Amino acid sequence: MAQLYYKYGTMNSGKSFEIIKVAHNYEEQGKPVLIFSPTVDTRSGSEHVGSRVGFTRPALPVNEQTDLFESVKAYQPAGAPKKIYCVLIDEAQFLKRHHVLQLTRVVDELNVPVMAFGLKNDFQNRLFEGSYYLLVQADKIEEIKTICWYCDRKATMVIRFRDGKPVNEGEQIQIGGNEDYKPVCRRCYNNAFKEKA
Repeated sequence: MAQLYYKYGTMNSGKSFEIIKVAHNYEEQGKPVLIFSPTVDTRSGSEHVGSRVGFTRPALPVNEQTDLFESVKAYQPAGAPKKIYCVLIDEAQFLKRHHVLQLTRVVDELNVPVMAFGLKNDFQNRLFEGSYYLLVQADKIEEIKTICWYCDRKATMVIRFRDGKPVNEGEQIQIGGNEDYKPVCRRCYNNAFKEKA
């Protein structure tokens, strides 16, 4: 029975690398997959998933108007010799409520498993829209762990930097890499802003 999986982790936890690995494992067995990536994340180009270790894969772009259910259904016409065995979503925190509900239909009506990978909380420790609805709707929720940038504890938060200094105000979405964000534990997050005060 197909299920909706939400696999979340902080920056640098290997989420995109995991997508590429899962896709490879399916395809090595001759089982096609579909990979989607929101167009708001432009670091690897609007039609690619890219990991920090240098691997990339083509992906179908997702924007506000994309209907994920219809996109997946179109790749599985009735009577086709090959079906889609899994749908993989990169940067799932950028999905909208309607996208997540479309993914539930992919699972429930098309019987195709969906694995969505993304951040849970933003740099202010607020849930993203996509994260919120995935936490509500997912059949299985898993954490992809990584360590704090500054100590050896588990990272659960992200600090945003501007001009080398931690900031906790601004727009929720700002695309960036290691120069803009660091994965941290709760203690180091709180200490960064104590020092700022």
